[in-house]
Amino acid sequence: MKRRLIRLSGTLVVTGLCLAYIVWKINIRQTVHVLVHAQFAYFAVAIAIVVVSVWPMAWRWQQLLAAKGIHDRLSWLTRAYFVSYTAGQVLPTAVGGDAVRIYETSRRHPGNGGPVAASVLLERALGGAATLTLAAVGFALAIGRYNVGAYLWVEGGFVVATLVLAVLLFSRRLRPLLARTVPLLRFLRIERPVRAVYEGLHSYRGNAALLFGVFALTLAVQSVRVLAIWLTGKAVGVELSPRPYYVMGPLLFLVLLVPFTVNGLAVRETFFVSFLGNLGVDANKAFATGFLFFFVTIALGLPGLGIFLWESLRGVRRAPVHQPDV
Repeated sequence: MKRRLIRLSGTLVVTGLCLAYIVWKINIRQTVHVLVHAQFAYFAVAIAIVVVSVWPMAWRWQQLLAAKGIHDRLSWLTRAYFVSYTAGQVLPTAVGGDAVRIYETSRRHPGNGGPVAASVLLERALGGAATLTLAAVGFALAIGRYNVGAYLWVEGGFVVATLVLAVLLFSRRLRPLLARTVPLLRFLRIERPVRAVYEGLHSYRGNAALLFGVFALTLAVQSVRVLAIWLTGKAVGVELSPRPYYVMGPLLFLVLLVPFTVNGLAVRETFFVSFLGNLGVDANKAFATGFLFFFVTIALGLPGLGIFLWESLRGVRRAPVHQPDV
């Protein structure tokens, strides 16, 4: 109960502050005018990019599972991805969607909960590494060219932190150092699941070629997905080249992981207004870009909603009909 209260308080504070910033920066009437006159073609292509990108992401997950002897159809894994995106619309951040994938896949493959969780978390880690690789590229592109101030150093900090985390997870020499956290994990009653996931992640250490291939694919997918953000900007008249979005995109992906929000509500739009404002973009158009990108993420969850409803309906139809006693 106390944790829920803390989370709810955090959500209200973060969302409230972001909404206050947005109201201070934009003119609501002008923003509505910008949204009403948005160019639908750009918006549609942005949606197509993020939806189509689910298939290669499901394929990379399939390869990680197969490396641990867990085999499943690409169609079902793609279905699980779409359902997880739907869950991510109402659960806190993308982590909620990952939990749904782990739960469903573990039920589908009994006794493999640890490897399944490890595959999903490794996917998330490689996705983060790819995002921060883009951030490093964006960092190099932005120095001396774009006035985005502290955002550059935030990206740089995340890049360094990711490298440190990678060493901690995969270095055998540092295992004794990590072992010192066992008493704390036992106190928190999370030692067993954390150990299972860690061992699962560490077991991929011998699959260097697979990890490199998955990382390269993830980097390619993330690079294309950044263009979806650029297209939402084009839809509302933001005349910037794709280059600054490669500075902005990795940070946006990280912002959407803020744990005190539901689907990045208000935080995402605040980030757009702040970041694009530093590049001279009108606050109304910047907010409209973030708001449209919100609908891109909503569209990404619609296939999963359709799958959920269809499976629920089919389950009802297949349920045995009990005849009344005579």
